[in-house]
Amino acid sequence: MKLSTKGKYGLRAIIDLARFSEKEPVSIGCIAMRQKLSERYLEQLFALLKKAGLVKSIRGASGGYVLARDASEISVGDVLRALEGNLEPVRCAAFYSEEGCMASDECVTKYVWQKINDSINKTVNEIKLDELVKESKELNPEGVIHGECSQQ
Repeated sequence: MKLSTKGKYGLRAIIDLARFSEKEPVSIGCIAMRQKLSERYLEQLFALLKKAGLVKSIRGASGGYVLARDASEISVGDVLRALEGNLEPVRCAAFYSEEGCMASDECVTKYVWQKINDSINKTVNEIKLDELVKESKELNPEGVIHGECSQQ
């Protein structure tokens, strides 16, 4: 399975948001600066995260984004599926098609693909944002990643 920049950058951005939005909303500009990412690209990613119900936007002078739920309730799987879609590297017709697969009756590899898919989903669903925020704070207690943000 290979994630696109949507998944990789979006996960970095929402971890940043989870870490810094505990007291006030965080602007896309601050996240972009700390993570060295394009604001325009982050706006597209946050639109997908908002549509999936993972983040909320707050309007106004001190507005920005906050998590829509507690960080302990949002999994890496939630974030990656919102940004990437289905995470299954192998989509076997034996399990996902009304017609099935012509070789389904004799094929045993379908069980391999199912185990791989289940394993990936189980792993990303078990990792919660609050765990990653904790790890981020341990690795970088000051919170300075690539620059200071005037908002923080």
